[in-house]
Amino acid sequence: MISCEQFFNILNEHNLTFFTGIPDSTFKDLMKFLTDNQGENFENIIACNECEAIAIAAGYYLATNKIGVVYMQNSGFGKTINPLTSLCDPEIYSIPILLMIGWRGEPNKKDAPQHKKMGKITLPLLETLQIPYAILEPNAQKIEKEFNKALQYFDKKKGPFALIFRRNFFQNYEMKRVISNKYSLTTKEVIHLILNSLSKDEIIISNTGYISRLLFEYRESNEKDHYKSFYNIGSMGCASSIGLGIALQKPQKRIIVFDGDGAAIMQMGAFSTIGKYSPTNFVHIIIDNEAHESTGSQPTNSSIIKFEDLAIASNYRWSIKIETKEQLLDSLDNIKNRDGPILILIKTKLHSALNLKRPNKLPKEYKEEFMKYLLDLS
Repeated sequence: MISCEQFFNILNEHNLTFFTGIPDSTFKDLMKFLTDNQGENFENIIACNECEAIAIAAGYYLATNKIGVVYMQNSGFGKTINPLTSLCDPEIYSIPILLMIGWRGEPNKKDAPQHKKMGKITLPLLETLQIPYAILEPNAQKIEKEFNKALQYFDKKKGPFALIFRRNFFQNYEMKRVISNKYSLTTKEVIHLILNSLSKDEIIISNTGYISRLLFEYRESNEKDHYKSFYNIGSMGCASSIGLGIALQKPQKRIIVFDGDGAAIMQMGAFSTIGKYSPTNFVHIIIDNEAHESTGSQPTNSSIIKFEDLAIASNYRWSIKIETKEQLLDSLDNIKNRDGPILILIKTKLHSALNLKRPNKLPKEYKEEFMKYLLDLS
């Protein structure tokens, strides 16, 4: 492993001081380092999604003639195919960008199931896109060698170049800056309060990360009725759209989406589609701790977004912002006889949910049970 400071210094020596992207657990320690040192001779813009990050780096290059660095998980790399091929490619605008891609699901390495496919095709996809790449080793001399190759390519071709990072590349970095917010509710408390208030007949779609794992843990320790939930363990930002698709087909069932602030921001256009088709059985709950917590608590943009106003502007029928347990309990009682789409924005404190259980079956096994339950409703 290599220290975050040593790696950053190599970047800095090559005048690579503009960063943007979506935090990934592969880069958790580097992200902590960047958060701690923000403003010290470099910029770091956390984007809403990976496509936006590519575009931001392209704009940076156009304005400065300098190379931007875009970090992402390989799952997010799939999103960038459009701007990489139609904006940055040497045959189009010829815009050089240094891609830093976390390699989740690397073949023959143990990882979560949602990473398996993308891990297998990451390198072939780069080859299909004709983007040169290097799999980095955590050794300063080898890193320097690969950086020089990338810089030579930028001079010659002026197109994207990718650096691939395996897990455990960076040494542990302890943040000096304390990251917190003013809210008192925890995500676990919110999920338990909501589930305890329901009739147990609702269908729940949950966002990737801690939210799905907390929902799974609740189901596992209570009725074990996992078939009433769709754990969206991948495809970040898509939970609300999955919920919309189900809500429109099963109007007799109340559909509840547990979303996160980072995920909701990533696919914010979904608000307009939900509002346009306005399923009356749709409840959209955003649990907002203002951070990408699972990757090191980098801030999202949610502190400046009024989701409750955005929902109304998108034709949701009712919305509310919640900051306390009392407000949450009142709102849960309030929505029982209201038509959707409904948005409940719940502000939660930043805390680490440690030792959470993961679903112990294959995703498609849970899907089959879930589908059987939905189909039996008709």
